[in-house]
Amino acid sequence: MDSLIIVFVKNPMLGAVKSRLAKTVGDKSALSIYTEFLKILECTLNECLEDVIIYFSETITNDYFNNYTKKVQVGNDLGERMQSAFQDGFSQGYKKIVLIGSDIPDLQSNHIQSAFESLTSTKVVFGPSHDGGYYLIGLSEFLTQPFELHQWSTQDVLSNSLNELEKVDISYALIEKLNDIDTFEDLLSSRALKTNKNLHSEVKKYHDKRN
Repeated sequence: MDSLIIVFVKNPMLGAVKSRLAKTVGDKSALSIYTEFLKILECTLNECLEDVIIYFSETITNDYFNNYTKKVQVGNDLGERMQSAFQDGFSQGYKKIVLIGSDIPDLQSNHIQSAFESLTSTKVVFGPSHDGGYYLIGLSEFLTQPFELHQWSTQDVLSNSLNELEKVDISYALIEKLNDIDTFEDLLSSRALKTNKNLHSEVKKYHDKRN
């Protein structure tokens, strides 16, 4: 297999995940919602034929993703951590690598396949998110330019990344825009909420407390 999916996962710990969501629903509910995201993601990955490596933010845990290779992210910021993971993947001989986050419950296997298909004719592919960032980045060769931004987690991350690539004439493609869940409003607008009973239950708990 010459294709690899890299997944960046935050260790699911109380008070350490989905801080903006937690401001609305509380730390306990935010953790429950995030762990449900991980379960949804694992089901999505099970539909994919590519190799998968899970990169945890802090330490390897055996609570999730036990069918896959696990590592720990290395680097001082998101750019360095992503670059390190891609470099590791290409050094292992992979020809196409797609990296995704773990808080996009609307992500489906067809989105990942679309990204890999794009990499047959371009060097970089992004999955844009509605907040101005991206939930997916894929490369068909190792490049440093996508990871050299001075600021991450802003509404200009994607546009700044595209500008850097255009400066050096590196080709790229975009796939379907999805909702990266950071806030309670993001969750309410997600497709997954309509079909996932556990997510729906957490939202109901919040509304019940308010009433």
